[in-house]
Amino acid sequence: MGNKILVVDDDAEISSLVQCSLESMGHKVQVCDNGREVMDTLRSYKPDLLILDVMLPGIDGYSLTNLITEDADTKKLPIIVLSALEPSRAMFQRFSQVAAFLTKPFNTDDLMEAVKTALTNKL
Repeated sequence: MGNKILVVDDDAEISSLVQCSLESMGHKVQVCDNGREVMDTLRSYKPDLLILDVMLPGIDGYSLTNLITEDADTKKLPIIVLSALEPSRAMFQRFSQVAAFLTKPFNTDDLMEAVKTALTNKL
């Protein structure tokens, strides 16, 4: 069985694409469509990897990354950031657990490679 991955994106089309791609690799995927639910979902689902959009309703991806790094239970969770805002890449460079930053639209092969790398480096 694959790893547990939480996908957080308010764009249903992107969430669906990412979910299908990950499930085809054998991973178990849960999707969250807003920032407000993320911390509770992280605690209950306990994913091995988080794929996170930057612009989200409720709490944005940058603020969530701050919360995740300050929480003892989640501070080692690898994160892949997806964003249509290339300039936001620099904001995430300070976080050691951000394994990759992909700009939308992204190539699914690049995402799958980033997922493999993030999960391999976590072990």
